[in-house]
Amino acid sequence: MSFFFEVLIGGLLSGIMYALVAIGFVLIYKASGVFNFAQGAMVFFAALTCVGMVDKFGVPMWLAIVLTMVVMVVLGLAIEKVVLRPLVNQPEITLFMATIGLAFFIEGLAQLIWGSQVHKLTLPIEDVPIPWLLDSYNIMVSKFDVTAAAICALMVTALALLFSKTKIGRALRAVADDHQAAQAVGIPLQQIWGVVWAVAGLVALVAGLLWGARNGVQFALTFIALKALPVLILGGFTSVPGAIVGGLIIGASEKLAEVYIGPMVGGGIEGWFPYVLALLFLLVRPEGLFGEKIIRRI
Repeated sequence: MSFFFEVLIGGLLSGIMYALVAIGFVLIYKASGVFNFAQGAMVFFAALTCVGMVDKFGVPMWLAIVLTMVVMVVLGLAIEKVVLRPLVNQPEITLFMATIGLAFFIEGLAQLIWGSQVHKLTLPIEDVPIPWLLDSYNIMVSKFDVTAAAICALMVTALALLFSKTKIGRALRAVADDHQAAQAVGIPLQQIWGVVWAVAGLVALVAGLLWGARNGVQFALTFIALKALPVLILGGFTSVPGAIVGGLIIGASEKLAEVYIGPMVGGGIEGWFPYVLALLFLLVRPEGLFGEKIIRRI
């Protein structure tokens, strides 16, 4: 039983980190109706920029993080102004294709500036088991996983409060409900979109640092965005609470499936099991757990 809880806790902690990446998608989708395929590239760009400053120029880690925060805010604002704003009122497929092109551009730009080699990112968090859990319950849970999950949980909570209790949050909800109506009552759409893209850049930075410290800063970080897709399908593309719940479900289910079902089929199912789960969920509730149900008349 202790092993079961060890796997379950590890999956839930990973799920919180998935939820943070998914929230980057949710914020942009709620504000502008754009599925930002470039979110994974932004995660990679943020992590590579931070570690590149440390390795190439000897900048202290704390200062590199602060400078990268500025870079990501500027990047988010630039994306909104250069890419999104000229395509307002265009078909959704046009906006989606634009973010695909943007993803390749950001990936190439990051490697052009900092190189394509794998970088080691060291944060002041030990990747060792928590002693009292190991001694008392024989459950091995990493300090790094718990700390990373706590950081993600704090950021998720802060974002949830920001967009539910503040003036900006009320404006965002109005924009999400109806762009034209929000603009008619004086809500500046471009400013709201700029704020959302800037926040998405900060979310990408935190996710990039945590996943980069865990797996190394490399091109594979761009695939973190694909890990968030099943989370969005389960939780709903427009719901912050849905991203949290969906992340926990995906994180726990993929770990449990790998341990208990994997040996029966030769292993290696952790990578694709979440997509099967999401596909099955689509058949039952296409809008997600917390998404808005769309009634189509034929």
